[in-house]
Amino acid sequence: MATLKSRRAFTLVELLVVIAIIGVMVGLLLPAVQAAREAARRMSCGNNFKQIGLAVHNYHAAYDQLPMNNGGTPGRAGATANQTNNLELNMLVGLTPFIEQQALWEIISSPNDGNSDGTVDFPGMGPHPRRNLAAQNALRYTPWMTEVPGYRCPSDPGVGLPAQGRTNYIACAGDSSYALNGQKNDDGTNWSTTAARSGCRGFFVSRERMKFRDVLDGLANTICMGEVTTDLGDNDVRTRAALAPSPTNVVAGTTICRTMIDPLRPKFWLSTATFAPEITAPEDRRGYKWALGRGIHGHFTTITPPNAELCFEGHTFNGGIAPPSSRHQGGCHVLMGDGAVKFVTDSIEAGNTQSAHVGEGAGLLAPGTQSPFGLWGALGTRASKETPVGEI
Repeated sequence: MATLKSRRAFTLVELLVVIAIIGVMVGLLLPAVQAAREAARRMSCGNNFKQIGLAVHNYHAAYDQLPMNNGGTPGRAGATANQTNNLELNMLVGLTPFIEQQALWEIISSPNDGNSDGTVDFPGMGPHPRRNLAAQNALRYTPWMTEVPGYRCPSDPGVGLPAQGRTNYIACAGDSSYALNGQKNDDGTNWSTTAARSGCRGFFVSRERMKFRDVLDGLANTICMGEVTTDLGDNDVRTRAALAPSPTNVVAGTTICRTMIDPLRPKFWLSTATFAPEITAPEDRRGYKWALGRGIHGHFTTITPPNAELCFEGHTFNGGIAPPSSRHQGGCHVLMGDGAVKFVTDSIEAGNTQSAHVGEGAGLLAPGTQSPFGLWGALGTRASKETPVGEI
């Protein structure tokens, strides 16, 4: 008698069920993998900032002062952009030998041969950091085009031209946009004896020698530096500056630039937005020139919370509302004066963002006034006699 032999195999229904289960598991796993990767990048970003904090303290121990933002060599009559940096070097330049970039520092601090033809084309401390790509193509100054790994946050995807060495870490200028370029001209002479003292209330003051002793509110209570995201060419409100209708609008507290934000995509400008003139366009965007300490490149303010819009007066080298930003979810890193790295959320208490700023003149708050920008503003000022209270 013949016996029947059974075959063991999956039915089509069983196979489809298994495939569906695997698909669901993969769908659940991928976001978790991405979140884990971003958590690792965020941790690495914070670690970079800690190294910069150590460099700031080591610099101060070596020279008894902070690295100057908008420092370098003063301009002189008849000098070209290749022969002086006009006191516009970012404070990051002075930190290079303290973050294991001694080789780069030696090139910067020594006269340099741009064409390798035996002639000295650039002085010690380099040419003007504003040089555009056309000037770099004609006579290349390599340090300003170098991307320093320690100055980059792994969460930021920006790479390549038209940037000239991207950076994600810049100096804190305080809670006012008044006189942010300091009280000295390019040649080092004073243009105002009181302007910078009135409005420049942050850890760094442009073209001034600052020390830890100047931070009367305490290093642990004052922001030293902050994180910024670099521009991707997509009209992001955090990386390209809109133009205030009048130079007085920003400092007087209006947030008129917000009318140019796309209501359907609130992280981007409308196509009809008016942008602050970019003198060396399209190279004057957030995080594009690590060596330049002025304007959109070199500082941030504690007026509006992190990841808010950039709103400038005149052009991108002038003052403006310039909050920090990042590609992390919900906030950004800041470096406190004592070297601690903290994550500040977008929802930090920021007082009255419509308030006028501290400065000189009609319509402005008197010098010495308590920061109108709440906890956020208090953290950004070095000597306003405020004790920050609340959650960062």
